[in-house]
Amino acid sequence: MIALTDCIALCGLTEEQVLAIAEHEHVPEIVATSIAQKLMRKKLGPMQVRDMIRDDIRDAVTRQDFEHARELLAVMYHFLNEHPEARPPL
Repeated sequence: MIALTDCIALCGLTEEQVLAIAEHEHVPEIVATSIAQKLMRKKLGPMQVRDMIRDDIRDAVTRQDFEHARELLAVMYHFLNEHPEARPPL
């Protein structure tokens, strides 16, 4: 049987990045791993993941959940370091 950790390992993102996708899409983590895998195979997929994390940060700030916003900023930082193709143009 494949566990959630196996699916996360196969999708190419970290657990925190998958959790951000799950939060954004309002789906269980296991579904988010499938979304992540599909997105990371698309040319513009990394930019879509970046935008999902950005949206989650904005939502957290809007509801004044600054601790979660800080956590998501760290997720964004690591994502952009691991996937420089997702960085916005200067």
